[in-house]
Amino acid sequence: MRISSAFYGRSSSALIRGSMKKIQRSFCTENASDGFSSSRIKIFDRDLKRKQRDRAAWLMRQDDSFVNTVAENLLDRLEDCKKAFPAALCLGGSLKAIRHLLRGRGGVEKLIMMDMSLDMVKLCKEFEKDMTDENIETSFVVGDEEFLPVRESSLDLVISCLGLHWTNDLPGAMIQCRLALKPDGLFLAAILGGETLKELRIACTVAQMEREGGISPRLSPLAQVRDAGNLLTRAGFTLPGVDVDEYTVKYENALQLIEHL
Repeated sequence: MRISSAFYGRSSSALIRGSMKKIQRSFCTENASDGFSSSRIKIFDRDLKRKQRDRAAWLMRQDDSFVNTVAENLLDRLEDCKKAFPAALCLGGSLKAIRHLLRGRGGVEKLIMMDMSLDMVKLCKEFEKDMTDENIETSFVVGDEEFLPVRESSLDLVISCLGLHWTNDLPGAMIQCRLALKPDGLFLAAILGGETLKELRIACTVAQMEREGGISPRLSPLAQVRDAGNLLTRAGFTLPGVDVDEYTVKYENALQLIEHL
C-alpha cells in the first residue's frame, strides 16, 4: 500500500489581517467560501464514517507501525520551522500517534484534539493520562472537519494525519483550517493519495468485470499530487508545499487489508 501526499502551507497574513476587526467573534464555518461553488455531492456518508471511527477506536489499542511512521514524518516538518506554535489543533485521523510522537516539537503549549468519533476522543483522553513527560495543556473536542467549531485566527498550527481524504468538501475544510490560523500560522496534513491501493483497485475491477460484466467505484477517490497543490492554493495558503512518501505494507490476505483500512 502506498501513501501520498504530505502537504503544508502558511496562512496569508495580509488576507487575515485585513478583516481581523470584523471577524473577531466569528467561527470558521461562517466564512468558508472561496468564491467557487463547493461540492454538494455527498461521496461519503459521514454518519457511517463516524460509526467506522468508533469501531476503529477499539482496533487501535495497539500501536500501528504504518500510522506511527506517517505521523513521525509529518511532525518532522515542525523541526524545519524556527518559530514556535503555542496553540495547535489536531484533527481526526491519527490523534493518538500525533500526541505520542509530538515530544515537545513545535513549542506547542495548548493542544486541541478533535475527532468526529466520541469513542476515538475517549481513547485519546485515556491515552493522555500516561503522558506525564510533557507540559502541554490538552483539551478534547468531538467535532467534524467539515464544520470546525473553532474561532477564526485562534490557532498557530493545524495538523491532520490520515483523516481529510474522507471529507465530502475538502476545499471547504481546508479553507476553514486556514481561517482558524493566525497570521503566519502553519497547516500540516497527510492524506492517502496517488497510487495508494492500486493493487486492490485492479483486483476489484477484474473481479467485477468477470462476475458482472461492468465496473463501478469500489474504493474512495484519492487526490493526486497536482490536486493537493491546487487545493492549498485555492484555500488561500501561501508558501504551499507537497511531498510524496511511499510505503509498502504487506498483508497475509485481503480481509486483513480491509480491517486495517
